[in-house]
Amino acid sequence: MTEAILLVGGKGTRLRPLTVHTPKPMVPAAGVPFLTHQLARARAAGVEHIVLATSYLAEVFEPFFGDGSALGLHLEYVTEREPLGTGGAIRNVAERLHSAPGDPVLIFNGDILTGLDIKALVDTHRTSGADVSLHLTRVEDPRAFGLVPTDDTGRVTAFLEKPQTPEEIVTDQINAGAYVFNRSVIDTIPAGRPVSVERETFPGLLADGAHLQGMVDSTYWLDLGTPQAFVRGSADLVLGRAPSPAVPGRRGDRLVLATAEVAPDAKLTGGTVVGPRTVIGAGAELDGSAVLEGAVVEPGAVIRDSLIGAGARIGARTVLDGAVIGDGARIGADNELRDGIRIWCDAEIPAGSLRFSSDQ
Repeated sequence: MTEAILLVGGKGTRLRPLTVHTPKPMVPAAGVPFLTHQLARARAAGVEHIVLATSYLAEVFEPFFGDGSALGLHLEYVTEREPLGTGGAIRNVAERLHSAPGDPVLIFNGDILTGLDIKALVDTHRTSGADVSLHLTRVEDPRAFGLVPTDDTGRVTAFLEKPQTPEEIVTDQINAGAYVFNRSVIDTIPAGRPVSVERETFPGLLADGAHLQGMVDSTYWLDLGTPQAFVRGSADLVLGRAPSPAVPGRRGDRLVLATAEVAPDAKLTGGTVVGPRTVIGAGAELDGSAVLEGAVVEPGAVIRDSLIGAGARIGARTVLDGAVIGDGARIGADNELRDGIRIWCDAEIPAGSLRFSSDQ
């Protein structure tokens, strides 16, 4: 198994303002662009050649990763001029693959943090003789996901859209966003138009009698589609709950990158990440949060489960709890922002002017 496709073209709308200036896979998680963790895990599993299917802010990827040699990979980049959906994006990069028709090709979504045993998924694909194999995971409440029931051999029997009633919840297995395709199957996806693998390709293959195999792997799995999930994923990488060989430092309660300045009495806990060229002032408390490059947290600020964008400034004694602060924003002293509030890039909040919580 030497080839993979990474789908990194999404606009990351649910992650705004984090994705205003940065494509979703390039937002730092545990100190490096999230995509770095995916690439490193793929390489550790034996993948050597990866084609990145890009679209939104496509010009950002190649200058950062280059040809991939620093990661022991051969990377190529293909840009969609118009959004093609998951299936269309896969088909759009097919000409860059070197695999023979019967060879397996690994496919990842660029916003899933997972502990998936990649080699086991490939082995399942080979031993089952499947045309496509899917990573499935179990969730307590599957109503927000498409369900993927399987028979007692793991063969997929249906693809069910998000269930609305208890009777429709026939399984707790969902599509976890990683696949192995035989190369020949990729070539059957219609070219030049939007195609969804979830809504068109997979159901169509099943209807045509193709063999789709599911492998349930219920290790760590998190969709990083929302700011709150992204912050949690970053913290879990630092804490060691989510596996990655790309975390730039020892796992533990905190990760402070080189060139950051942290006051001796500042308290950093819960997997907090402090990026390069950041400044954390005296007496500040940060728990389960991420502070991106060049941001400043002034003395006495208290920050929990929040993300501070690059170059932002948080005023003295300000409290953030579950907040997302866009790049370059300025939050004055003695403010209180809670419960998922998002402050846009370059916004300015005067001192003592804002108190936001769910009970007000």
